[in-house]
Amino acid sequence: MKTAEGVTEKRTSILRRIWRIILVITIPLTALSVVCLVLLNMIYTRYDRSVQNITAVNSYNLDWEKNMNSTMYYLIVEANDWDKIIQEKNADNPYYLIDDMRSHFKSLAADNDDSEVENNLDMIFRVLDNLEKCVDEVADNIREGGHYDDNIEILKTDIYVMTDMIQENIQKYIYREAVLMEQSREKIARSVRVLTWIIVVLIVFAFAATVSFSRWMTHKITDPIFGLVKATKKFSGGNFSVRFESNSHDEIDVLADSFNDMVREISLLVENIHRDERQMRDLELKLLQEQVNPHFLYNSLDAIMWLAEAGENALAVKMVSSLSTFFRTGLSKGRDWITVRDEESHTRSYLEIQQFRYQDILSYEIKIPEEIGGYYMMRLMLQPIVENALYHGIKNRRAMGHILVMGEKDGGDLVFTVKDDGIGMKPEELEHMRELISGQARDESDHGFGVANVQQRIQLRYGPEYGVTVESVYGEGTCVRVRIPALTGPGNSDLPGPGELSRI
Repeated sequence: MKTAEGVTEKRTSILRRIWRIILVITIPLTALSVVCLVLLNMIYTRYDRSVQNITAVNSYNLDWEKNMNSTMYYLIVEANDWDKIIQEKNADNPYYLIDDMRSHFKSLAADNDDSEVENNLDMIFRVLDNLEKCVDEVADNIREGGHYDDNIEILKTDIYVMTDMIQENIQKYIYREAVLMEQSREKIARSVRVLTWIIVVLIVFAFAATVSFSRWMTHKITDPIFGLVKATKKFSGGNFSVRFESNSHDEIDVLADSFNDMVREISLLVENIHRDERQMRDLELKLLQEQVNPHFLYNSLDAIMWLAEAGENALAVKMVSSLSTFFRTGLSKGRDWITVRDEESHTRSYLEIQQFRYQDILSYEIKIPEEIGGYYMMRLMLQPIVENALYHGIKNRRAMGHILVMGEKDGGDLVFTVKDDGIGMKPEELEHMRELISGQARDESDHGFGVANVQQRIQLRYGPEYGVTVESVYGEGTCVRVRIPALTGPGNSDLPGPGELSRI
C-alpha cells in the first residue's frame, strides 16, 4: 500500500514530466530568441548611433559657419557694446556659439570608438580654441576703440579661415560617420543572413530534439496507461487472473495497485457467489430428495391403492391429483422462482395427501390473501416447515392437531407463519433448533433439517436480514415465521440471484 506522502510524490512526478516537456520546448527557443535579439541589438545600436550623430551634426554643418561669420562682422562694423552682448546666450554672442559647438562635439567624442572620428574631433577642438583667441583679440580692440581695420583684417585672415576649417572637419566627420553607418548596415545584413541560417539550423535541431524527447516522455506516461486499459479489457472479458504491474513510479503505480486489489476482491466475490450457488443447488437437491422420499411415495401410493380397492374412486382420483400437483409444483421445471400462489398450491397438495393418511389426527387451514399470490419467492419454502410441524409436532402429540399456514405483506416484505398445536419443544430442544437454523450446530437426525435448509437458502439468496424464526412452548405447540422480500417479475435485473426478481 502506498502512503499518503508517497501518493503525493507520485502525483507530482507526472507533473514534473509534463513540465520537462514544456521546458524542453520553451528553453531552447527562448535562448535562441534572446541570442538573436542581443546580437541584432548590438549591431543596430551602432547603426542608430551613427544616424543620430549625422543628424545632429548636420544642423551645425548648415548654420554654424554662417552664424559665426555674420555675428563677428556685425560686431566689428557696428562696434556695439561688447560687454553687454557677451552676457546674452544667443546667436549674437560668438562665445556662446563656440561653447555650444564645443560641448556638443565633446558629447560626440565621449560616445566615439573610431580613431578617424577622434582625429576630426580633435582638429575641431583645436580650431575652436584658436577661434576663441581671435574673438578675444577683436573684443580687446573694440574696447580700446580705433582698431577697425585691424579687426577687419583679423576677420578676413583668421576668423573666416578657421570657421572654414571647422566646416571642413565637420564634413569629414559626417563622411566618416556615413562610412561607419554603411559598415554597420553591411554587418546587419551579414548578421541577418548568418542568424537566419543559425536560426533555421537551431530550429530544426530544437524541433527534432523536442519531438524525440516529447515522444519518449509521452510514451513514459501513456504506455502504462495503455497497459492498464488492456488489462481492464481482459478483466471485463471475464479474465479474473489478470494483473497489471507498473514500474512508472508515478500515479499509475497507485492505479495499478488499486486495479489489482479490485480484481482480487471481485475474483473472491465471484468465487463466493459460485460457492453459494453450489451450496444452494446442494440444498435444493437435498430438499428434492426429501420430496421424493421412498417412504412418502410408497405410503401415498399405498393409500391410493387402498382407496381404489375400497371403491373410493373419487377420493383416489383426488389423491392422485394432489400427488401430481405436489411433484409438478415441487420440480417446477427446474425454475428457482415460483409465485406465492404456486407455493401455496404445493403446500396444500402436500397437506391433502397427508390428511388422507392422518385424517384422525390432522386438520389444516391455509390463509394466504389473493393480493400477494402474484409475488415471487423461492420454491420449497413452506412445505418443509409444514412437514416438520406434522412429523415432529402433530404426530408426537398423538391426538387431533391443527396446522395453520398464513401469509401477509409487511411493508416491503412478505411474512409467512406456520403454526401447529402439537407437542411443542422443550427449552433445550428449542435452543438446539435455533442453533441448527443459525448453523451453529448439526444433527444427524432429520429433526429440523427442512427448517434449517430453508433458513440457509433464504440467507444465501436474500441476505442475513431475512430468514426463519422459531417460537415454541412444550405441550402447546410451535410457531415458525418466514420473512422474505416482496419481489415481482422474474428476470428483472435488480433482483437477487439466478432468475433474479425485482424488489417492490
